[in-house]
Amino acid sequence: MTVNRFIFWMLAATSAIALLNCGSKQQAAEPATKTAAAPASTKAEAAKPVTVDTRPAIVAFGDSLSAGFGLQDGESFPDVVQTLLDQEGYTYRIVNMGVSGDTTTDGVVRLPNVIATHPAVVLLEFGGNDGLRGLPVSTTQQNLAKMTEDLQQAGAKVVLAGMTLPRNYGPDYISSFEKVYVEIAKKYKTPRIPFLLEGVGGHPDLMQADGIHPTAQGARIVARTVMQYLTPVLKKG
Repeated sequence: MTVNRFIFWMLAATSAIALLNCGSKQQAAEPATKTAAAPASTKAEAAKPVTVDTRPAIVAFGDSLSAGFGLQDGESFPDVVQTLLDQEGYTYRIVNMGVSGDTTTDGVVRLPNVIATHPAVVLLEFGGNDGLRGLPVSTTQQNLAKMTEDLQQAGAKVVLAGMTLPRNYGPDYISSFEKVYVEIAKKYKTPRIPFLLEGVGGHPDLMQADGIHPTAQGARIVARTVMQYLTPVLKKG
């Protein structure tokens, strides 16, 4: 455990409740207000072909970190990964399926929706909320295993994003939690990012006030970390 990572999780220990509150399921949309009817499209407009993005999909499948909690549109780390992929000549499209507040159990429930996108690669980013809620490590491992196995059987490559927990959760629980990612990656022979927030956690200028979610600048660093493990499984051109 690096000094920066230790400082990060000491700060995070005081903000765990904030994560569960601010990173909870997004509020239901407000009822739509009545607006004036739009003018009918002209025949020329109707004749315009619909552009379909046929590039292979990379699905960012996770919780508030993937969803980009607290950031503007285009600032989440999956958004930045898309920009980096384009710049480096990779013809893939990022599909962001991060939902704030999700646990691994929620991920299992949403798994069919992810598989329905026929992803070439899935960045699997779950577990933080399990740990902060003190859920059984066995449940986290079982759910991550099911998601990884089902995604691979569907033809997707999986890149697993590892996490850790604040020190006040106790050494035994933390050790068991961290080992989940190591064991899943080993069993399913999938790339593992040791710590998704490496180089960001513990840096107040790169983290939002809650000490849990990265700022836009922090998200750019996370994206570069992700690229180190993502690009080796991609095809160029």
